[in-house]
Amino acid sequence: MRVGPVHFLSGPRQNIRVDEIFMDAKLSDRDVNAPLLILPGLLCDSRMFGETLAAFPGSAVVDGFYAGCDRIEAMADYVLARMPDRCALLGHSMGARVALEVVRKVPDRVARLALVDTGVHPVKPGERESRYHLRDIGRAQGIGALVGEWLPPMMGFAALRNEALMDALYAMAVDAGLPTFEAQIEALLGRPSVDALLPAIACPTVAMVGRQDQWSPVAQHEAIVAAIPNAQLRIVEGAGHMMPAEAPQAFNQVVREWLAMPAHALIS
Repeated sequence: MRVGPVHFLSGPRQNIRVDEIFMDAKLSDRDVNAPLLILPGLLCDSRMFGETLAAFPGSAVVDGFYAGCDRIEAMADYVLARMPDRCALLGHSMGARVALEVVRKVPDRVARLALVDTGVHPVKPGERESRYHLRDIGRAQGIGALVGEWLPPMMGFAALRNEALMDALYAMAVDAGLPTFEAQIEALLGRPSVDALLPAIACPTVAMVGRQDQWSPVAQHEAIVAAIPNAQLRIVEGAGHMMPAEAPQAFNQVVREWLAMPAHALIS
């Protein structure tokens, strides 16, 4: 599969002391075997991450559509009940919001953090109406009609022409069902503020985004790396909001680099 290039951008530079470098080395040793745990987004499950699960032995996805939880905080509790003692935590879209809530609750259990195709902003004007418009389509016409309206704008241009990929993602979202969609949009509309949390995140953090993501554009990820100390930005060309499934090789490349980062950014 041909994938576009990945752009590598870093956050603010800062000085650190020599003793912090030795601390980083020890933490890196401790965290080198921390398993990768993936938190899916709205209407998504492990089918979004098939190639990533194959590429990273010991990795796992928290499946089950968060058991119908309708609050981000409850979704985080669902994750905590299934999470290893310490892990590399990757959240996609809504899953990144859940990942941040996990960090708020148990920061010592998150060795590193990846926030993919997402945002950290509060509810935007018109967002509630947009989400309820989709809900009402589902209530009137069924989950298939809802997904048929929701999915195409999430995709990059090339992915829209990939019939097998579109069929697979459509089936995944339909399987989630209308009650799941309704619960998850209520969770998103009631999402907690992360303004105070972001500057306190100390683990290696990366924000990843597809260049063609129209729902969670690059600018939102620039805001993330500006708010989290030493966070880094990765942009995957030619991919949209469903970037882990649209460009899995490029996505996995970024994941490998993130997993190899030292425990703290060693930037002088």
